[in-house]
Amino acid sequence: MGHRIHIETTGGTITAYRAEPEGDSRGGILLIHEIWGLVPHIEDVADRLAAEGYLVVAPDILSNAGVTPEVGAELAALVSDPDPAVRSAAQPILREKLSVSHSPDYAEWAVGVLTQIVDYIDAQGGVDGRIGAIGFCFGGSYVWALAAEDTRLRAAIPFYGSAPSSATLGDITAPVLGIYGADDERIVSGLPALTEALAEADVDFTPIVYTGVGHAFFNDTNPIAYAPDAAEDAWVTTLAYLGARLR
Repeated sequence: MGHRIHIETTGGTITAYRAEPEGDSRGGILLIHEIWGLVPHIEDVADRLAAEGYLVVAPDILSNAGVTPEVGAELAALVSDPDPAVRSAAQPILREKLSVSHSPDYAEWAVGVLTQIVDYIDAQGGVDGRIGAIGFCFGGSYVWALAAEDTRLRAAIPFYGSAPSSATLGDITAPVLGIYGADDERIVSGLPALTEALAEADVDFTPIVYTGVGHAFFNDTNPIAYAPDAAEDAWVTTLAYLGARLR
């Protein structure tokens, strides 16, 4: 089991969840949460990665924007409620609470903080420069953004996250494993163009699209979206990818 820590950055004090392997480290993982923040589901994913031998740091980069884990958990419960009326009524609340996180100033702040979390991971014993980043949804988008900013990443794994503009794709040096649900139309519709742009930018990109599932299919706390078979396969694929690239 991991524990909460505080990391000082130029963007302020960041709370993070740190999970450590029992034996020698196979490398370090920066784990970036969904739009709900550093909720227990992300801590569980961190513990699972640590059990596979990785030092994992999952920073909270939304509390500074007003979305604490408590607020995020409440919002997540609303939008995954079985009652369509409850989900519909939650949309304006969701837009209001998350509006700050959509601003360019926030994005610049977040990427700056994430590069300093990479600094922290890189300084830990046993990591030896073997650093990967994994993120989900909002966090997947920030894995893309971080990969375009920080050449120290040796593996980038965005789960259903939006890629940055084509202007920055050429800055990505890490191999990227993109994981998607075929029913996630907003993201998947842009995948052919993204794949072509990444090929032109000479980025090592492996997209995997699971049929019959949509956005957030990996989140086992989401009763609407969770798809256990696809989630298990994505987990095995993620571990194999990390093992190959963080050796």
